[in-house]
Parts: sequence; C-alpha cells; structure tokens
Amino acid sequence: MDQDKRNVSPLLRHILDIDKKITENLVKHIEKFMPMRQLQIHYKALEISCHGLIWITLTLALVWILDNRNLYQVQVNLLIGILLDIVVIGVLKALTRRRRPAINDDPLAVGPDKYSFPSGHASRAMLVFYFFYYLWPLPAFCQPSVLAWVVAISLSRLLMKRHYILDVAAGLVVGYAEGILMSILYLEPETCRYLISWITDEKIDGAEYDV
Repeated sequence: MDQDKRNVSPLLRHILDIDKKITENLVKHIEKFMPMRQLQIHYKALEISCHGLIWITLTLALVWILDNRNLYQVQVNLLIGILLDIVVIGVLKALTRRRRPAINDDPLAVGPDKYSFPSGHASRAMLVFYFFYYLWPLPAFCQPSVLAWVVAISLSRLLMKRHYILDVAAGLVVGYAEGILMSILYLEPETCRYLISWITDEKIDGAEYDV
C-alpha cells in the first residue's frame, strides 16, 4: 500500500485535476514555439541558479572571500532568509505531499523535495527579488534583470515538468510572504557582525571578552 496516498476531498481533487490539465495544455502550446531539447540546458542552468544549497554555499563563501564588514548585514540576513525558505517549503511539501508531474531526476532532491507543492524554486526566486528590491535595494538598472530571472525560473519549472501552475503560483506567494517576514526580522549591522565573529571565532574591535 502506498503510504504517501492520501484522502483528498472531491472539490480539491477537481481543482487539482483542472490545474493539471491547464498546465499540460500550456506546456504543449509553449513547446510548439520553443524547441525544448535545444533549450533544456538553459532550464537546467536556471534550476541550478536557484537551488537552495547553491545559495547557502555561495553566501557563506562570500563571507570569507570578501571579508567586508560593510557586507555582513546583507550576507547574514540573506542567509537567514534562504534557510527560512528551505524550512517553510520543506514543511509545506511534507504536509501537502503532492506528486510532481514527472519523475524528479535532481540528485540533490531528498525528503520533502520529492513533492511538488509549493515550488521551492519559485518561492526562493521571489524571496531574492524582494530582498534585493526592498531590503537591500540593488541599483535601478539591475532590477529588470532580477525580475526577468524570477519569471524565467517560474516558467522553467513548468517546462521542465517539475511543477504545476498552482505549485509555482503558491511558491511565489510564499516567497513574497517570507520577504515581508524578513523585513520584520531584519538584523542590524552590529548583530550581524557579532554573529560572523562568533562563527569565525574572530574578535570585534572594542568588544569585551572574558579572560
């Protein structure tokens, strides 16, 4: 017996069936105008560019490589936001357990990431956009590129048959809500510098330490 099989209300089942049919029809129509095989490498690149482990690794690496105290605030808060997103999406996927449209061949997909609702890539992309638009604004000329990346990530999840439309839409909403939450939790520069010094075991100038 499949332990992942759950009883779903007729209304919810009807909504999910409609979502599935609309998604399949949309993907079929887009594939008529976009050579899927030739663009597959771009979809995979987009998938990697928004992977949670990649963002965590790069953020931590930049803390050590740049070693710039003026950047500690954005680095620490961004890392907290990414970790928050991973936890929230993991919990939601574990609760909903909606199966993906196709088999997920991502070697890093384990546990709740086997499931489809909501899209973690969509939520993470929206969170990053919110972060760099409201919390730590990038120059105006950079904003369209980040927004285009969010749109590309969202469409690629459908075209790679990783998610249905409702999964992506829910992911975008969750990511925006996470951005609002991060605006409330946003840590001050001194707190971020203290956290970095605690992690790296470096002393802060002017601070008192027990001897």
